[in-house]
Amino acid sequence: MRTVSGITGLFLASLLLICGSPAYAAPSPGEGVQSLLGNDISWPQCNTAFPTGQAFAIVGVNNGLANTTNPCLAEQLRWAEDSAGHPGRPTVSLYVNTANPGAAGSWWPEEDEYPAGREVHNPYGPCEDGDFGKACAYMYGFAKAYDDAHHRGVSNPGSYFWWLDVETENSWSGTDKEANRAVLEGMTDFFHSIGAQVGIYSTGRQWDQIVGPVSSSSNLYVLPSWLAGSRSASGAALACADAPLTGGGTVALTQFVSRGFDYNHSCP
Repeated sequence: MRTVSGITGLFLASLLLICGSPAYAAPSPGEGVQSLLGNDISWPQCNTAFPTGQAFAIVGVNNGLANTTNPCLAEQLRWAEDSAGHPGRPTVSLYVNTANPGAAGSWWPEEDEYPAGREVHNPYGPCEDGDFGKACAYMYGFAKAYDDAHHRGVSNPGSYFWWLDVETENSWSGTDKEANRAVLEGMTDFFHSIGAQVGIYSTGRQWDQIVGPVSSSSNLYVLPSWLAGSRSASGAALACADAPLTGGGTVALTQFVSRGFDYNHSCP
């Protein structure tokens, strides 16, 4: 996700202390119809001003890595619940960091159980010690999604729409796109198992670099896309006509950045 720079965040925080402004004071996007736009925030906005006037909100659950927790998630969820509402979007959605760290990770699965004692049906199984291919990558994704739902402080996780944030700044295999895809499939299967809806956030370039084309047999094929990379509200509206990240999906949201905040346009 695009984030507010440290300098901007410090400036906003200082301004609030000096002026005594409301805790959630924030600039408007400067273009477009703000009442129809959403905002997304996460750990970089901790201890800074939040946007105001958003129609819908998307909150990051992690602290930049797939195995971490946003330290101000509870506060940001309270902010999100005050969103005005949009006829085509959930008032509050969540997004999670994704990765395929393989041997470089602090934890990697060695079996088809997560948590201990819960056997997971693995379409690429069995996952075994020393396997960094699709089978254990699937289990890694399943496990990270389980943790996001049950260990990050999210109440009633099945009621949310969960976006998978797929970006090159996280750890991915540079040689095995199928394993990268399997991580996301494992996450999707877990979220679907609790009744949640799932979508994919990325740019076309990053998606092609990390995952590439997805076949119709993958559970990713029909997921909606949230496309990053627009430079203005008008550009975000036009980006609704861009190709989705997967062949069976549709473009649901497009993102642009204005005055240090992420804004999101809901596509028809």
